[in-house]
Amino acid sequence: MRAVVRGETYLSSAVSKHVIEGYVRRANVPADPLERLTPRQREVLQLIAEGATTKEIARELKISPKTAETHRTQLMQELDIHDIAGLVRFAIRHGLVDSDT
Repeated sequence: MRAVVRGETYLSSAVSKHVIEGYVRRANVPADPLERLTPRQREVLQLIAEGATTKEIARELKISPKTAETHRTQLMQELDIHDIAGLVRFAIRHGLVDSDT
């Protein structure tokens, strides 16, 4: 009560625990978004950027087309990119493929 009367912010121990956990989680996220991807996601991203279809990705990586689609969806969510063209631009900017591939 005294802190509030003085105009200070007061957080209960339960609330401050959640605030600190959220901060720590965000602080531990790699700055380079490419580092957040698994090796398999990077493979899928590279193949997408090279123009491979879902079926071609599945065949190349010996996975089902549904699994290839799932990897693509997870990539888009992780990178907050909403279309294939955006994934291709990301891959080029981060050196996964050449711009003339």
